[in-house]
Amino acid sequence: MKIKRKIIEINEELCNGCGQCVTGCAEAALQIIDGKAQLVAEKFCDGLGACLGECPTGALQIIERDADDFDEKAVEEFLRAKEETEKAAGPIPCACPSSRLQSFTAQTPCQAANEPRRVTAKSTSALCHWPVQIRLVPASAPFLEKSDLLVVADCAPVAYPDFHRDFIQGRVVMMGCPKFDDRESYIAKFTEIFQTRSIQSITSVIMEVPCCASMRSILAEALQRSGKVIGSREFVISARGEIL
Repeated sequence: MKIKRKIIEINEELCNGCGQCVTGCAEAALQIIDGKAQLVAEKFCDGLGACLGECPTGALQIIERDADDFDEKAVEEFLRAKEETEKAAGPIPCACPSSRLQSFTAQTPCQAANEPRRVTAKSTSALCHWPVQIRLVPASAPFLEKSDLLVVADCAPVAYPDFHRDFIQGRVVMMGCPKFDDRESYIAKFTEIFQTRSIQSITSVIMEVPCCASMRSILAEALQRSGKVIGSREFVISARGEIL
């Protein structure tokens, strides 16, 4: 039944698809679809606007219009079904090669300089561990202890041509996409790492696009929750591979 009430409205032109509003909605009434926030169903939105403060672009507002009445029971059923679906998916099996912890010695700049020169120069990897995806690196990973942490937005190594040389050397890498991955799970992961590991420093590398800025707030929130103070710095890369 349609009634006149308050409900969320999304300006698609302003929405950058960062997904922060999704985690800010307790009823899960919002989802990112085709790169934009969309209302799943009118009956899931309570019209209180808890998601407004999460939007960095001002794409959300509460308006009053004819809409389906808020259905608390439907929300509970929807959240229960969502939780069961996520549980059914289960954790990533530990036997999967992509999640198996590995540490190895990266070539130092000195070693690289002393290699015989070849007609075709070949760059060497500075990576010293595996995995690198934020979702796959457990807080218990031994390579995190007393590490200089490098938090990277997925697109940055593709845009910046000398990423290994200028950023990875001597650092432990954790990379992911703050737009398409779950923000709250990232915050929880970094909070646990900061609380249980002696992180020496944090370097973050993000792209110039607005959605990448979410990584900044993710790390800030994790530091606040952990109660730790860790020196950090941020590099922003342009789409043309320049440090801005």
